[in-house]
Amino acid sequence: MKILLSNDDGVHAPGLRILYEELKKLGQVKVVAPLEEMSTTGHSLTISRPLRLLEIDKDFYGVSGSPADCVYLGMKQVLKTTPDIVVSGINRGANLGQDVYYSGTVSAAREGCMLGIPAFAVSLDVNFRSRKPESKLHYETAAKVAVKLIREYYKKGFPKHTLLNINVPDVPMARIKGVKPARQGFRHYSSAVLKRTDHRGKDYFWVGGQYHGFVEEMDTDCAMVDKGWVAITPLKLDVTDMAFLEEMKRVSE
Repeated sequence: MKILLSNDDGVHAPGLRILYEELKKLGQVKVVAPLEEMSTTGHSLTISRPLRLLEIDKDFYGVSGSPADCVYLGMKQVLKTTPDIVVSGINRGANLGQDVYYSGTVSAAREGCMLGIPAFAVSLDVNFRSRKPESKLHYETAAKVAVKLIREYYKKGFPKHTLLNINVPDVPMARIKGVKPARQGFRHYSSAVLKRTDHRGKDYFWVGGQYHGFVEEMDTDCAMVDKGWVAITPLKLDVTDMAFLEEMKRVSE
């Protein structure tokens, strides 16, 4: 099996290396990931400036662009062929609910999905308030769970232009309750904007609010991970609200 692995935390991220080592049990793995952290960059291709592709180590390449750039260049310039699967992760932090629209991790998987390749995004539900050191995060749990699910769903198959979004609790493997298919939930964030002034007296801003919990509906990815389950959510490219579309058609007749 030929596997293209990317992320948004950067080519030197520990979660990427741990997932790489575990994925080698499935086949040949090539890593193409951003040279710098590209978290919450969403889905974008860089067309306004040139990109650099650097060989970092055996099987590891860094790109001076977005996660989607990495998958695109990984296919066209590194593998020079279509991989069997695209995997993105392990992200340092969950990608639940509407996070999937901001996530660089999910966008890397989505780029593979757009190209018709089975794709998986893998994230670890890190509690950032605890300030746990990187070495204490359970990336190994997420890697082992991911490989098990990738093997299972690659064999079963799933619809073209659908990716599987996997979120894993940050606990030892023995404390994982199991795996639950789940729908996309909704998370609450504050809308705070921090305003600062630089040394020249000009204003600048930090955006991105604090996490304040989720809508508590039992069948969602948010609820499953919160209760100690691995959540696996199929995300498709077509996000049309079909029910409302049909209503619009009826009204326009």
